[in-house]
Amino acid sequence: MPDAELTLLLSRVQFAVTIGLHIILAGFSFGLSIWLVALEGAWLWRRQQRYLDLYNFWLKIFALNVAVGVVTGVVMEFQFGTNWAPFIERVGGLIGPMMFYEVLVAFFLEAGLMGVMMFGMGRIGPRLHFMVTVLVAIGALISVFWILAANSWMQTPAGFFLDEQHRFQPQSWMSIIFSPSFPWRTAHMLLAMLIGTAFMVAAAGAWQLLRHNNNSRARLMLTISLWLLPFLTLTQAVVGDLHGENTLEYQPTKIAAIEGDWQRPPPGEGEPLRLFALPDRQQQRNHWEIAIPQIGSLYLRRNLSGQIKSLREFPAEDIPPVAPVFFAFRLMVGLGVLMLAVSLTALIQRLRGRLWRSRWLLKTLVLMGPSGFIAMLSGWVVTEMGRQPWTVYGMVRTADSVSPISPHLAIASLCAILLVYGLVFTIGLRYLLHYASKAPQADEPSPAQEMQPKGGGEK
Repeated sequence: MPDAELTLLLSRVQFAVTIGLHIILAGFSFGLSIWLVALEGAWLWRRQQRYLDLYNFWLKIFALNVAVGVVTGVVMEFQFGTNWAPFIERVGGLIGPMMFYEVLVAFFLEAGLMGVMMFGMGRIGPRLHFMVTVLVAIGALISVFWILAANSWMQTPAGFFLDEQHRFQPQSWMSIIFSPSFPWRTAHMLLAMLIGTAFMVAAAGAWQLLRHNNNSRARLMLTISLWLLPFLTLTQAVVGDLHGENTLEYQPTKIAAIEGDWQRPPPGEGEPLRLFALPDRQQQRNHWEIAIPQIGSLYLRRNLSGQIKSLREFPAEDIPPVAPVFFAFRLMVGLGVLMLAVSLTALIQRLRGRLWRSRWLLKTLVLMGPSGFIAMLSGWVVTEMGRQPWTVYGMVRTADSVSPISPHLAIASLCAILLVYGLVFTIGLRYLLHYASKAPQADEPSPAQEMQPKGGGEK
């Protein structure tokens, strides 16, 4: 393999590792920030100790998540300068400000106020502390906003012009920020973060109930999650379908790869729904295909005879890696269907009063804990690999975006990141699992014990 191709491959692997790990932490941080707002708000409203106990319990996990997440985010963004300098040279005038605002918000709202959340309880009064919790959640939302604005622009570029050096310059910041795919991508991602967090909370509650079946706080965790999950997963299905319509309009090659569609059906016939296949890029066909005729046209064209452009109708050099996109999409959708089925079953059992005695269902909920984040990662594989071979879709190729560094340097940086990330994530995950396995008790020691009002009034 030539040095340039090897450098490109190593740089892509390195970026995939860092953004893959960071996006889990960012998604979990956003979901937990909303969860903490809900818990503290419920405590202020109802004054029941169990809500405050759960807040204290999840606050420690949130703090660990934010601490690691902020650092991994900085490492990820530094790679734009080290591994993707030609890309930044051309699009820095647009991407740079959005990344700056994201880092600024992440540090000053999330990381800065995190200390007040942890150590300001009992010193600033419960209502003011609740406002701090809300501000941290807003900071997480704003951080997600800017990251998705930058990514959406790379997927569906708009609002720019090219100067004499072929660099991208802003023409309309409103069009740049709110690019054609931004609304659907943002809604889809926010729902994915909430679903992933809700399943993690449900899994923690189910695990604790398997050990201490009468723990009221673990039951509360599970009950709230089960009320939310059916609504969130059903809404995600609708938003995902609308996002797919938008993608078909602006990135037809990605949809063709998702469908594994190498050749259009005969005239008058609709697109099939391919449940399974082994895409073969060299032969431009699928092996071992299992499909339901014409059903694909229902969600692609809203009828039984509509068709889309097949992969053979695009230049070969513009076709993304079909197999990873094809299988990642099916993993995402399959997990989504499974999550909906499990959450509905558990909610029905909860309403019947049978969930606490159904150990097999509690064990299923524990196993489903990471499913939301696995589905989210699968969705990002579809998003990013389906955009290839472009960094800016239709404008800048990935091969032209990589820095001219030696493969040895790329290997060294990749190994260093794998080593450090592996160590940090192993230690962090062990602590998180160990702590989350403990059942939150009313007498659990926490800085928030001082938070309860003594005689009323703010300090």
